[in-house]
Amino acid sequence: MAIRLGYQIPNFSYGTGVEQLFPTVTAQAREAESAGFDSVFLMDHFYQLPVLGSPDQPMLEAYTALGALATATERVQLGTLVTGNTYRNPALLAKIITTLDVVSQGRAILGIGTGWFELEHDQLGFDFGTFTDRFNRLDEALQIILPMIKGERATFSGKWYHTTDAIANPRFREHIPLMIGGSGEKKTIPLAARHFDHLNVIAGFDEVPRKLGVVRKQCEEIGRDPATLETSMPITVLIDDKATPDSIPAEMAQRMVVGSADSVADQIKTKVLDAGIDGVIINMPFYTPGILTAAGEALRPLVGL
Repeated sequence: MAIRLGYQIPNFSYGTGVEQLFPTVTAQAREAESAGFDSVFLMDHFYQLPVLGSPDQPMLEAYTALGALATATERVQLGTLVTGNTYRNPALLAKIITTLDVVSQGRAILGIGTGWFELEHDQLGFDFGTFTDRFNRLDEALQIILPMIKGERATFSGKWYHTTDAIANPRFREHIPLMIGGSGEKKTIPLAARHFDHLNVIAGFDEVPRKLGVVRKQCEEIGRDPATLETSMPITVLIDDKATPDSIPAEMAQRMVVGSADSVADQIKTKVLDAGIDGVIINMPFYTPGILTAAGEALRPLVGL
């Protein structure tokens, strides 16, 4: 597995009728693929996030849409950034991700996290609980999901979940890449070191060196080579020759870059890649045809693509 240059689609508000919504999503995935991106991600949310819009703005169910994108693309890996564990029974999620891997001919990525958007849980009827509750639920869920996607029968009885000889067939690959999102130093990073192939580090630019230090320490404590836990970082990108860093909202200053395509690439190199992160997953406030091509041309050389 390698995620060096990913593209995340976080927004389905295109100012068009609903009949053009998914064609626009498909156009982005296809342009990302032709521009040399190695992966395409959707958010696993049912409502739009507060920083991006109001809850009633368009939001597609992630895995339904990914199944459709699997038939519209040929090369890019497909996944969520990241699946909210609280939204699906873990045995069902294992079945969903193995199905996506079959449909995509071996291009599925299982990104997963604890879930955090309380409004969705409250209005749609999902149990939210405390962060400790959600983390414990994720820990239990992995004891079901991981064996099932390896072709083993999962029997488990915990506080949150129960299975008996649960299986997921058919499977396309012996191993589906596993990604976790977050940067918690006490829970998320240790969990990533124990179970995951990839850690998507959700943190500010100035936090990266410390977070990577924790990754190295946690891997070394369990005898794992830190180089085997790949890392990426989600970055909001605005390609606009007239934009300057002063135009970035204060709350986004540590996670967003703006400017020309070459300027954006230089900032990502300095702030992220030179700090030791292996790859980037970019999202954009707006999509216009050609913008991903420009981004890909500028970023590919930095990540070895």
